[in-house]
Amino acid sequence: MSGLSPDSARPVEIKLHSVSKKLEISFDDGASFQLPAEYLRVYSPSAEVRGHGVGNEVLQTGKMHVAITALEPVGHYALKITFDDGHDSGLYSWAYLYELGVKHDQYWQDYLNRLAAAGALRE
Repeated sequence: MSGLSPDSARPVEIKLHSVSKKLEISFDDGASFQLPAEYLRVYSPSAEVRGHGVGNEVLQTGKMHVAITALEPVGHYALKITFDDGHDSGLYSWAYLYELGVKHDQYWQDYLNRLAAAGALRE
């Protein structure tokens, strides 16, 4: 048993695919995810998106065509992602990126449901 968990898994490779607008991240436990830029943007861990507490989240709309323009490691624990809409204030911890990968389908459906409920669009 390796003793690794999503909280202790560390990335061994990070690739930005600019044409498909996806961040590919492979972890040392063998897990690998391709996370679309739009998904990463709407689930940014920044206060601008998350708000200041549960129930204060800000629904992100019009992010369908957003792209990642820069990736910057932060220490040994996170990644700072800069998007072409100017957003760059979220620090994506390795554990959070892992969570976004594992729960992609659920989180994406939740986002689509929230957009529909608000009468908002991805474009």
